Amino acid sequence: MKIINQNLFIDGIDKKILRALMNDARTPVLEIARQVGISGAAIHQRLRKLESSELLSGSKFVINPKALGYTTMAFIGIFLDKAVDNPTAVRQLKKIPEVLECHYTTGNWSILIKVLCKDNEHLMQVLNKNIQAINGVSRTETFISLDQQIDRQIEI
Repeated sequence: MKIINQNLFIDGIDKKILRALMNDARTPVLEIARQVGISGAAIHQRLRKLESSELLSGSKFVINPKALGYTTMAFIGIFLDKAVDNPTAVRQLKKIPEVLECHYTTGNWSILIKVLCKDNEHLMQVLNKNIQAINGVSRTETFISLDQQIDRQIEI
């Protein structure tokens, strides 16, 4: 077994299980068991161990935003008047459904967010009416993504 951190030990079998689920989280446990060569009960036991170690943070279905008409992805750097404005700004950003991610960063911006909008006009409305209206936001810098060329998880 390989030590990843103090609470986590994974071996080759764990890696095979994780790769199968990362490829398709709907793969039945018994199918994975056949591929790996151990019982379904052993797969369940290993998955519980991996969950309790916090390596797995859940499972989810991924919605295709384009199917819902969301075609404009943007990254917005937010400049705050003062660093102490961060918690308040983040609370307000959580209320904006178009905000998918929020990161506390180093560098010029205080906050970097990822937003998803239906089009550029929708993005402009979210910027003007929601984000720039937050107390403490002095200005923003927006980068529109033309195409997401890599989308992956960390390799196991």
